[in-house]
Amino acid sequence: MIGRISRTTAALVVFVLSVFPVYWMVLTAFKPTKDIQSATPTFLPVPITFDHFGTAIAAKGFFSFWRNSLLVAGGAVVLALLVALLAAFAIARLRWKGRRAFVLMVFVAQMTPWEALLIPIYVIARDTGMLDTLWILTLVYFMMTLPFTIVTLRGFLAAIPVDLEEAAQVDGCTRGQAFRKVVFPLLAPGLLATSLFGFITAWNEFAFANVLIIKDQDDRTLPVWLSSFNNTFGTDWGATMAASTLFMLPVLLIFIVLQGRVTTGIVGGAVKG
Repeated sequence: MIGRISRTTAALVVFVLSVFPVYWMVLTAFKPTKDIQSATPTFLPVPITFDHFGTAIAAKGFFSFWRNSLLVAGGAVVLALLVALLAAFAIARLRWKGRRAFVLMVFVAQMTPWEALLIPIYVIARDTGMLDTLWILTLVYFMMTLPFTIVTLRGFLAAIPVDLEEAAQVDGCTRGQAFRKVVFPLLAPGLLATSLFGFITAWNEFAFANVLIIKDQDDRTLPVWLSSFNNTFGTDWGATMAASTLFMLPVLLIFIVLQGRVTTGIVGGAVKG
């Protein structure tokens, strides 16, 4: 009984610590400016104002930067899924020389802090003339999400019995047809899980977007744009929090809609193979 109460209390503490910053962000977005700057904090949005959301939406470049973020994050995820699906299939289904070394390199790449590669990537982008383009961000985010995508899809593919493919081949399917008609539909939860987490990684990334897009400000993404809400008196916290809330909504809505499949994909990719 004591142990159960302790675990429940610990879980509640972790939940509150995790959710409170998000709650405070949304709360600030609905607060009038005078309440945001008040020395006495209020924990309920009374009264409510939507002025900060209007300021955020009317800000210069809001829809352009939103489009840039969607293009960069979506492009990176699609590229990562295409490459990772082939790599994961080769690891999970085929036996070839250097397979273990390749898997080890993927895990090492997954553990590497990408911030350590910021300067080398900047130099490469400068020397190849790719600075200030959305292409360089797409390629960088593709590289960042690829190792995780390979690892997750490998585990999920390993959980699908080979007998299903062999049975399809006995019935007259080629290996490619067996994969497309039998294995690929069963991969849907894993594909959704990896694509969602890859999208979150690319959608939230700030450091590379801030360093690789310097001169052409029209190619900035939303995380960099969020730092631009300044007025005569400093940062416009109400507009910043409103923009941050709008920035969070796409991923939140996608996760809510796909929650069941995503959870299945995470479990399948994490404990199998």
